[in-house]
Amino acid sequence: MAEEITRTKELVKTAVNALKDKKGGNIRVIDIHDVSVVADYFIIADGANVSQVQALADNVEEFMEKAGQPEHKTEGYQSAGWILLDYGDIIIHIFSEEDRLFYDLERIWRDGKVIEDPAGL
Repeated sequence: MAEEITRTKELVKTAVNALKDKKGGNIRVIDIHDVSVVADYFIIADGANVSQVQALADNVEEFMEKAGQPEHKTEGYQSAGWILLDYGDIIIHIFSEEDRLFYDLERIWRDGKVIEDPAGL
């Protein structure tokens, strides 16, 4: 169990690094394991346009695959207003700036714990 938790935390760092690598905006990590059975962590980021949103998703997929974590499911890639990458314990939401404001997941999941410094996980 401890190994699984450690592995999940390392994958969170990997995904955050992938988003930073492509200049993802407003990257937030929310620990939701105490408030949801859906996942342990949400990672939320945004891109300035469709191309950047898709590039962010592509980069996350590449980094996660190199880390030995194949993707579980992707939704919304073609429209790129909101791309969801489901890695089981980690769900990554990549939004256009407009859609992020509209859906406001941070408000919806405010009972989760925001991780200010994912590098410290």
